[in-house]
Amino acid sequence: MTSMYPGYFISFEGIDGAGKSTHIEAFQKLMQERYPNREVVMTREPGGTPLGEQLRGLLLDAPMNLETEALLMFAARREHIAQVIEPALMAGKIVISDRFTDASFAYQGGGRKLSLDKLSALEQWVHPHLQPDLTLLFDVPLEVARQRLDAHRTLDKFEKEKSDFFTATRDVYLQRAAQFPNRIRVIDSTQPLETVRQEVENIIQQLIQQR
Repeated sequence: MTSMYPGYFISFEGIDGAGKSTHIEAFQKLMQERYPNREVVMTREPGGTPLGEQLRGLLLDAPMNLETEALLMFAARREHIAQVIEPALMAGKIVISDRFTDASFAYQGGGRKLSLDKLSALEQWVHPHLQPDLTLLFDVPLEVARQRLDAHRTLDKFEKEKSDFFTATRDVYLQRAAQFPNRIRVIDSTQPLETVRQEVENIIQQLIQQR
């Protein structure tokens, strides 16, 4: 738990097509049922603030140097933390974010091959004391993720990347999960929807008991 805040901070992660977006709305409703006296704040990265949403458009579509991309990601994140995440956590709210810093390590570090040391330095600068209380990492084999994308999406510049990009991105996600097993819970998103939802509900029950 992020003990310095009275609220909860939960992030959803996974490569594009892993299925996190399918479950995030149901998760919001479930958290509201479990914590009826707490407000649930839904947000996303990049984005979450007016400035962040403007940067999101650039980050998802405009070609740029990989270090510029990482710096803009963390600039949007700094604004997101200052304007949305920290105030909500200080007020005791539940914050659910569609992606957070694990995504930068996975996409810019794994996919783009930016130095993980540089990303760690940015992380320490932008949010040295803040991490999600819980991260749900939705994981599927690459071929499953690509099939889902091809079937349902207009692709942004990341989603148009080749298979080796997503293989490296997924690898770093799983490395992060191994590095932070108390925070990151890996969910096999190839399972039936109801099975995944039950697994998520079990995780929430453990969260309640720990708190």
